[in-house]
Amino acid sequence: MSWSLVLFCAVLGLLVGSFLNVVAYRLPRGESLVRPRSHCPGCGTQLAWYDNVPVVSWLVLRGRCRTCGTPSSARYPVVELLTGLLFGALAWHFGAVWELPAYLYLAAIGVVLSAIDIDTQRLPDRIVLPSYPVAAVLLLGAAALEQDWSALWRTLGGGLVLWAFYRLLKLVYGRGMGWGDVKLSGVLGMYLGFLGWGVLVFGGFAGFLLGGIGGIVLILAGAARLRSKIPYGPYMVAGTFVAVFWGQSFVDWYRGVFNLG
Repeated sequence: MSWSLVLFCAVLGLLVGSFLNVVAYRLPRGESLVRPRSHCPGCGTQLAWYDNVPVVSWLVLRGRCRTCGTPSSARYPVVELLTGLLFGALAWHFGAVWELPAYLYLAAIGVVLSAIDIDTQRLPDRIVLPSYPVAAVLLLGAAALEQDWSALWRTLGGGLVLWAFYRLLKLVYGRGMGWGDVKLSGVLGMYLGFLGWGVLVFGGFAGFLLGGIGGIVLILAGAARLRSKIPYGPYMVAGTFVAVFWGQSFVDWYRGVFNLG
């Protein structure tokens, strides 16, 4: 493991996280992602570069606009910090391998889709659908460069299997499962399948487990009711990353306990 790679990816993640905040705010509103430049929603003043430094600027300004004092959501530094931590953790976990860019991309779309889903209870096709060809190029390219042909077929099969499972749930539960969740499942299945069939099963189960726990916590806290529609995308993403980091260790432990070889 190279600490310089970890540090580079962590800093890159902070910068990417700053852009993800723009995407999470503007894309659901149908606004351009590049124009106008970042500005205060209160007074319209364009932000200087030193007011756009990830995490640091928000802390220095105490979460307010320098010009008019309009409060800035704490989600901005959270998204930046989370993206930076994920990028660094992925670099630490994988090291300098061909599949690292693929999982950095997964971290980026996972964070921004989670933020949008929490805000709007939607997983935009503009992010999910293009992720299929991007994931295919990055993952299949990594498998080919490493001459790991089994990973190539697991990537394709994993995406199909998890998509088919969620599609079946949609048929059974109807409104209880959103189409956005079904579409996202295929992308996540590709990433999980690349790592192994056991990891795929573990990641799918982890998403449901985290979703169930999260739903119970929200109900107990009074933030949701039994039949409330709860954004499920963040739990799918969280379950996927639990599997990315610890799925294979769990599979190995499980096989050892039950002497499965």
